[in-house]
This record gives sequence, C-alpha cells and structure tokens, in this order.
Amino acid sequence: MSPLAMVLALLGAAVVMFAINRPRMDVVAVIMMVALPMTGVITVPEALVGLSDPNIVLIAALFVIGEALVRTGVAQRLGDWLTERAGASEARLIFLLMVVVAGVGSVMSSTGVVAIFIPIVLRIARKARIPAGRLMMPLSVAALISGMMTLVATAPNLVVHSELIRQGHEGFGFFAFTPFGVPILVLAILYMLLARRFLAPGPAPELPARAALTGWVADYDLAGREHRLRLRPGSTLAGKRLDALDLRASAGINIIAIERGSRFRRKLIHPRAETVLQAGDTLLIDRRARGGEAGFDLDAFVQTNELIALPVSGQWFADTAQEIGMAQIIVPPTSRLIGKTVTEARFRSAYDLSVIGMKHGTRPVPEGVIDEPLRAGDTLLTVGPWRAIRNLMDERRDLVLLDLPAESDEAVPARHRAPLAIGVLALVVVLMVWGIVPNVQAALFGCLLLGLFRCIDMAGAYRSIHWQSLILIVGMLPFSLALQRTGGVEIAAQALLDTLGDAQPRLVLAVIFAATGMLGLFISNTATAVLMAPVALAVASALDASPYPFAMTVALAASAAFMTPVSSPVNTLVVGPGNYRFIDFLRIGVPFAVICLFTSVILVPLVLPF
Repeated sequence: MSPLAMVLALLGAAVVMFAINRPRMDVVAVIMMVALPMTGVITVPEALVGLSDPNIVLIAALFVIGEALVRTGVAQRLGDWLTERAGASEARLIFLLMVVVAGVGSVMSSTGVVAIFIPIVLRIARKARIPAGRLMMPLSVAALISGMMTLVATAPNLVVHSELIRQGHEGFGFFAFTPFGVPILVLAILYMLLARRFLAPGPAPELPARAALTGWVADYDLAGREHRLRLRPGSTLAGKRLDALDLRASAGINIIAIERGSRFRRKLIHPRAETVLQAGDTLLIDRRARGGEAGFDLDAFVQTNELIALPVSGQWFADTAQEIGMAQIIVPPTSRLIGKTVTEARFRSAYDLSVIGMKHGTRPVPEGVIDEPLRAGDTLLTVGPWRAIRNLMDERRDLVLLDLPAESDEAVPARHRAPLAIGVLALVVVLMVWGIVPNVQAALFGCLLLGLFRCIDMAGAYRSIHWQSLILIVGMLPFSLALQRTGGVEIAAQALLDTLGDAQPRLVLAVIFAATGMLGLFISNTATAVLMAPVALAVASALDASPYPFAMTVALAASAAFMTPVSSPVNTLVVGPGNYRFIDFLRIGVPFAVICLFTSVILVPLVLPF
C-alpha cells in the first residue's frame, strides 16, 4: 500500500469514528497521533508538533481570558443584556447572539470569540431554560461568519491578501470582505431560526435540583420578616457608625446588608461596626431579634428617623445573588458554639456572616433567632459575601457547610475588577488588530495581566481550559503535513485545474468554493487557503480575468467551515458544551455551506467584476 493510500485510510477511519462517536473524539485524535508515524510518512516529533503550535497555546490563553471575564462579571452582564433584550423570545436571543458574536469576531480570532462566549451562552441557556444545543451551533456559525467581515478577522483572509501582493497585485482593503459577510450573516440568522428545531429537540431543561434562593426564602419565611429601609436626606441615622447606633440592642434590628449607590452602579456593603451610614443608603434588616423596647413600632421608627420603607421579596434575594449569598450550615456535636446564642458567639465578627434563619431539627425558629441558644444539629441560614461562605468549606469543628443554593454556581468572586478585565481584553484586541506582537504573545500577556490584577487565579486558569478540545485539534493537525508530504493535496489541486477547462467564470467560482470547502474538511482552513489561493489566481490568469473575485471566493470558502466538528477549531470547541454528534454538523452545516456557495457566486462578481 502506498503512503498516500495509508494516510487516506487513516483519515477515513477517523471520519468514521467521528461519525459514530465511538470512541470519544479526543481519543480518536490520540489514536491518529500514534498511528500516523507508523505509516512512515511523518515522524513522531512531527505527529506531536501540534503541542507546540502557537494556535493551540492561543486557544488555551483565550479560555483563560474568557474565564476572567466570567469571574469578574463581564460575561454575566453581557449575558444579562442579551437575555433582557431578547425577553422570552428564543428567536430574538439567537438574532442578538449571532449579531454580537459576528461583530466581536470581526476584530479578533473567531476561535477566541467562541472560547469567550461559551460560558456566556451556557449561563444564558440556564437562565432562559433553553437547551444549550439550541444556542451553541448559532454561536459557532456566527463566529465562522465573523471571518468574512474584515481583513484581520481570520488567518485565511490574510493568507489570500499576502498571495495577491506576492503576485504583484494590490491586496484587499480592511473592509473588502464586509459586503459579503453581512448578507451571509443575515442568511445565517434566518437559517438558524429555521434549523434550531433540529438542535437539541425536546422540552427545556429542568431547573437545577439544588434549592434556589427563592426556595429558601419561602422555607424560612424571609419575605414576610425582612425589611428594606432607605435613609432620606437629613435622616437622623446618616453620618453615624453602626456600633454607635447599636440598633440591635435598642430596637431589635439586625442589619444584614447595606445597598449603596455609586456613580456607575449599586453595590452591597456587608455591615461592620465601623461602617458609617450615608443618606441614600438602603438597609436590609431582620426584625426577629428579641432585643429592643417592648412594643417596638417599626412604622414609627421609620417616620422618626426619616426613612422610606421599601418592598423586599424572594426575588430580591435572587436578583442580588451575584453580590450576596446564602448558605445552610449545621452545628455539629463537637462545636464550641453549643449553648451560646449567635450574639454571644460573635458570629458576624468571627465568620463575616449574618444568621437570619434557624431550625431546631425540622422546626423553624419563628423569632429571636440571634438570641436563641444553639443546639447540636441546629441548621442555620446565613447570608453574606460568597467569599465568607466559601471559607466555611475549610471549617469542620464548629460549623459544617450543609448546602449552597443553585445561584452559587454563577456567583462572581471578583466583580469589582470588571473594569480591569475589560481593559486587559481591549489591550489584547488592540495588540492583535495592529499586529504589534504575535497573537499568542498578546493573549499570554493578557493572561499575565489578569493574574496580576487578581481577575483570575492559577487554579481557576487551569480549570478553565477545555483540554478535550485542545487534544482533538492537536491530534488532527498532523494530517495536513501527511497529505502534503504524500502529494495528496497537489494531486487534488491539479485535478481541479484539468476539470475546469473553458467553463463559465461563475461556474469556475462555484467549483473553487466547493473544492476549498471539501479540502477544509480534512486540513485547517488556514492551510486550505495557502494551497488554494495560488490555484485560484492561476485559474484567473488562465481565464484572463481579474484575480480578486477568485481570491475572495477562496477566502469566503475557507471561513465556511460549517460541515464537520473538525473542519474548524470553532466547531470543535462547541461539541462538548452543545452535546453535539458528528451528524449534527452534517445535517445543519452542509445545507448552509451550499447556501453560502450560491450567495458567494452571485455576490462576488457584482462587487468584484471579472
């Protein structure tokens, strides 16, 4: 068997295993890394060259940047914006998602855009109760189309641009691709709105099995017992420290949190003895302490101190879940707190948390929670910063963390560092757009800055990388070298030239688009552009036609890698989160690739005449 036949046999076997999804795709990639050197076409170091590929490091770095955007709340805010604008309409959500992704991807790597948007889309899907598979494919399609928007949006565009210059022609302008990318994006949105029914069919996913904050609020009857009081201008409480007011002793009021407006947003302040109240502050209070004067009248307290009573509901606790958390903890028999009240144990000072609910066994304590002696087995409902709640995970002797609400998965541990994360992202994008340093160096520099500014820690950075996707990409990269070394690619290109003959120019464009797309099924779109750009320009010269429509067709076709999960890293990244099979890309991607072919054949000669 010839070397080319062996390489093609291995490629066919990989495609079959991808199609039946047995074994896992990353395992198939490792099998190919082991098998290809056995053909004698490439060496073992060449089979492993993907591990040192800058693009692999770039993808990993962009995963870290995306995680930093999640940890600082940037992703959550963008997701909330998309969800708010979309309302209850899944169609509007898909439209907005694809427009935003294509816009962002027009100035940075499409792979990087997907790496950043995957956690955003997963959060939107959970919040809107939409299967993630209904949104991940629109995400990947929009990211690929973003490569059709500007010159710097994707590497194949730059490859074709460089080939034009090398052969003595003027290169493409920055927005030369936009007249084709925008119409294709419009068609993609319409197509995905129709095709979404074939993605993750069935009902929306059930809500998380763990309790939500609103459930705990109902269990402990917080909505009926908690109050929010806003300080009017001139309030007698303004300008005073909490320890001087001593509201717990004088009025039986336990301050849980303080809402304070700032120039850009509202923030929640955890109360401390030295905290000074300001006019405009809103106090979240608990009136279940037994202290205070007999017959205390809250309404009279509000009027006397120039306060405004505001509503508080279970939804309020859910809406503020990014900044204030809840946890159920249990008092073990070994606890030194047994027999003490919450006040005597100085619970807030020791743990930075407030106790707002208590159960003796399964029986809730209706009032006087902070003055009730603790017993072994008591369950306490605490509220405070997520940081303080997570610190309880290391506590074993006095308190044991029993349960966290579902909202803890989406808590933002570094919310106040969001401007820094946005600034670092902007810097990385500028470095990439202007080519000041290589893309991978710009991304790694961004990771270092994010660590320096504590937008992410090392443990979070390693957890954020989707290693399965990286191994899949690394394992398939050697096929490009093997096909080139055995002459397979050159044979295909020459066959294309022989087949074209004297065909009409539009038909020639269609064949070039189809050939580029088919070649892109097996090798990277950048390698496809490297191989097909000179072929397309040679065909243009043979037809005595302008080189620009032929070069543009290669660039557009290289970005139209919708047909398989391995035809582009963009597709590979969404396989796991979207729970897709190989066949899903075929039945969704192939028809749309055909739509792109006809659209390109119609539009390209109109904008770039022969």
